[in-house]
Amino acid sequence: MSTATIFISLSVALIAGLLLSRLAKLVNLPAVTAYLVAGILIGPFLLGSLGVDGVGFTSHHQVESFSIICDLALGFIAFEIGNEFRLSQLKQIGKQATVIGILQAVVTTLLVDAVLIGLHFAMPDILPLPVAITLGAIAAATAPAATLMVVKQYKAKGPLTTILLPIVALDDAVGLVLFAVSFGVARSLGAGEVSVLSVVLEPIIEVVLSIALGAIMGFIFNFMERFFHSRSKRLAVSVGFVLITVGISSMTFTVGGIHIAFSSLLSCMMLGTVFCNICDFSEELMDRIDRWTAPLFILFFVLSGAELNLSVFSQWTIVVVGVVYILARSAGKYLGAFSSAKMTKCSPNIVKYLGITLLPQAGVALGMASKAYDTLDGGELVLNITLFAILVYEIVGPFLTKISLTKAGEIVPEGKVSARHEHAKKMAAEKIEKYQ
Repeated sequence: MSTATIFISLSVALIAGLLLSRLAKLVNLPAVTAYLVAGILIGPFLLGSLGVDGVGFTSHHQVESFSIICDLALGFIAFEIGNEFRLSQLKQIGKQATVIGILQAVVTTLLVDAVLIGLHFAMPDILPLPVAITLGAIAAATAPAATLMVVKQYKAKGPLTTILLPIVALDDAVGLVLFAVSFGVARSLGAGEVSVLSVVLEPIIEVVLSIALGAIMGFIFNFMERFFHSRSKRLAVSVGFVLITVGISSMTFTVGGIHIAFSSLLSCMMLGTVFCNICDFSEELMDRIDRWTAPLFILFFVLSGAELNLSVFSQWTIVVVGVVYILARSAGKYLGAFSSAKMTKCSPNIVKYLGITLLPQAGVALGMASKAYDTLDGGELVLNITLFAILVYEIVGPFLTKISLTKAGEIVPEGKVSARHEHAKKMAAEKIEKYQ
């Protein structure tokens, strides 16, 4: 792509997302849903199919060429979620969040495994056993981005929101371990042997190293911030450290036959966690980062929508298995969160609504599916079913999250507020004060 095409494509994506968000507001849909739909509209299957560069994304390869934007956006999303792990809050909900975060992921994987393995015996030619086991592990992953965007847009506040974000963050760590174990078993079934190295050691190393990297970068980040006093320079340092953490965590290498990799989500979450707990002005800085990252997040979701593959609807086997997967995963998330929340004696609203807020699924699940696609016999089926589920969950999930938080009384309907009108009122008040 030429430089002109790149800038025009990004501007079209940003404006399309903003315009769709206005329409979404009229029908009370979350803005994140509008951004995803905007991506679908300008993606390769609709507007992009016209083949006009700059008007839409003409191919998935073109969408993937903007992956650096998505990687950066996920880094900032993880960094912001990490700021929810404040020690003052963790002392109150830490035990509950940990138990729920682990149990709901395990219950989801076990339930999806049971349902899909049963489907395998009913349709062995359509759904191989390794595919069923891999999909069960992918089911554990939840999309932190969509959940965070809904919470931020509606300024949700309360016990459910407070426990939700740490659980979503923990969910990724648990999901990585579950996937590594299940995926190792799935590959071993095809190869006829079990690799203890890939099943047990490598996922543990990935989680530990990711957390260690984030912690180290967090302490260095806090040390560097002391040399700068202006808000703009502190913001620049913050952006720089998220960038370098994302960069380092994208590196992979092999040591003594062991594959070493990092999770950028876990690393950036830990970066945010360490920083918010040792820096006394972290809340003020996060407010400034929120404003800086707003356009970045819109682009991320529009690009995510453009990347969704609508061709999966053309294969009836994908639709059938995909529907079973969606229903089983939804039941697993709800039952897992319901039972574990009740076990830890959470409030009735958390018990009733938490599971619904954990339904969105996107980036982490897609990364797992892509790994299966590259190395598993039957990986293409895993990828297509995951894409089908992501398409459904990303459109419906944010809306269900909004409904759940509203029912729990943590989203308070506000009157229409315009920044332009607020500014005009402020200026008028200043003029009146000046001439009094």
